[in-house]
Amino acid sequence: EAMMDMDVKPKPSQPHWYERYVQPCVAELLGSTLFIFVGCLSSVEDTEGTGRLQPALVHGLALGSIVAILADV
Repeated sequence: EAMMDMDVKPKPSQPHWYERYVQPCVAELLGSTLFIFVGCLSSVEDTEGTGRLQPALVHGLALGSIVAILADV
């Protein structure tokens, strides 16, 4: 009965090497690639009259969405 009174706390497990080293690098690569790709597309498809507004909005929205998607990593 004395053994039942003791609280057994499991040791916190260390993250796997993949989660610690590879996953953040892949997320950074994916985020940068999407950001540059979307930014280049916004300047290629530039219409008359938008000037600098369209690329600025596209970069801002792309950065916000990439941060929201990859924030957990």
